[in-house]
Amino acid sequence: MNEMLLKYGCNPNQKPSRIFMDNDTDLPIQVLNGNPGFINLLDAFNSWQLVSELKMATGLPAAASFKHVSPAGAAVYVPLSDTLKKIYFVDDLALTPIASAYAAARGSDRMSSYGDWAALSEICDEATAKLLSREVSDGVIAPGYTEEALTILRKKRKGTYNVVQMDTSYVPAEIERKTVFGITFEQGRNNLKINENLFNELPTQNKKLTQDEKRDLIVSLITLKYTQSNSVCYVKNGQAIGVGAGQQSRIHCTRLAGNKADNWFLRQAPKVMNLPFKKDIRRADRDNTIDIYISDDYMDVLADEAWTAFFTEKPDVFTREERCDWLKTQTGVALGSDAFFPFGDNIERAYKSGVSVIAQPGGSIRDDHVIDTCDKYGIAMAFTGIRLFHH
Repeated sequence: MNEMLLKYGCNPNQKPSRIFMDNDTDLPIQVLNGNPGFINLLDAFNSWQLVSELKMATGLPAAASFKHVSPAGAAVYVPLSDTLKKIYFVDDLALTPIASAYAAARGSDRMSSYGDWAALSEICDEATAKLLSREVSDGVIAPGYTEEALTILRKKRKGTYNVVQMDTSYVPAEIERKTVFGITFEQGRNNLKINENLFNELPTQNKKLTQDEKRDLIVSLITLKYTQSNSVCYVKNGQAIGVGAGQQSRIHCTRLAGNKADNWFLRQAPKVMNLPFKKDIRRADRDNTIDIYISDDYMDVLADEAWTAFFTEKPDVFTREERCDWLKTQTGVALGSDAFFPFGDNIERAYKSGVSVIAQPGGSIRDDHVIDTCDKYGIAMAFTGIRLFHH
């Protein structure tokens, strides 16, 4: 089959809609369950490329959580700490490597991952299917599924959950095209390989990169390769903890992604982990409540006594001073940027979120100022010489 008709395009008024191959070859996917739509498949194909490249570059199982053609999270397999298992709500599950990778990809920004499209570099096993089955998700793409996993996923969303299998032997054409306003654009595919060789030029005083830091920089850059530009990505322990996508200003990308990274770390504070939630509070409601609790808005919640809906007793306020003190303990974060940093203010903001290593293209007329700012904080920065715009 070289054509698949879709319900509609990006919006219900955009009909007809389909995906198809220009030649007589078959589509490289099989829909094993559900009826994926236009945006679902855009997410599926972008996320599949991301996890495939992560697996190729690191040798580790990889997963991604996509929303509206950008990753809300991405990760390679690194064993999860007990703390992370708890804040990702998977401490009651027996996790395989690919299940752990997806838990990390979804867990870094659970609000953005709500209703996501999941991508797996490995065959979806029973453990991963169980994890997917209890989260709000639109669909998944993987190279295959065990019978146990498929049975579980086919029951999700009253039998309508989208399950897509990718043909791993598929190789796309070297030239890609898209039509905008009736005009066809054509370009060569972005086949750039991202690996440790990109980190050989370190203009900063600190020129030391550990293997774990190189892995995290690779994760950040491959994530950026499939994130709507402008974009910046913070990574720690093999997982993206903050993705700033689609901003017109570089500093806004850095702030947005940094704020997400800060929220990820604040969720690990003892005061947050010990919140006295009532039993049977849905995970989504817990996520929303935690986001409010770690913000200044919590004072309004206390005033309204809305806490009674979620907590068995009124929690102490997580003050701004306490939050700042906790965030100061965050270290060892890697940061990637899809284009050069034009000003040192990006480095100043990144340092506040524990960034210690950076990869960016370089080439700004103010590179010297950016380097000086890195040196001020002992940050190691690599000039990769490559830009990763994605539109």
